[in-house]
Amino acid sequence: MDAQFRSRCPIASSLDLLGDRWTLVVIRSLMAGATSYSDLLAAPEKIATNVLVDRLARLEASGLVSSSARRGVGKVRKRYRLTPVGADLLPVLQALSAWGEAHLPDRWRTPDWFKAARVEDFLRDGNDGPQHEHPH
Repeated sequence: MDAQFRSRCPIASSLDLLGDRWTLVVIRSLMAGATSYSDLLAAPEKIATNVLVDRLARLEASGLVSSSARRGVGKVRKRYRLTPVGADLLPVLQALSAWGEAHLPDRWRTPDWFKAARVEDFLRDGNDGPQHEHPH
């Protein structure tokens, strides 16, 4: 069995990959149009820089996120985007968002664009998904 997974159970294995405090928040931010490290740092949850570096590396190693180098002012910067496997998490995030709205009081309302988004929206060449505010 792969050492990163505690069992062959698909739920437990999915949680081994996605179940920490920040991974789905990073994926949500990428779905909302974040493409750079600084975009991801600007998320309202205020992820720590060392945690973000770790999550991005783990997401890339797991094949959920890809990155490409781009020239920035003074140095090369990475541009991040979801892979097809990462984009397939959209229904999971939509379900979590709907559950949170229904069962957790005083949460932000999920934007209509996020509720209506489709996996294909994040897989078009040159498109990093809908360019909207973070789904709250």
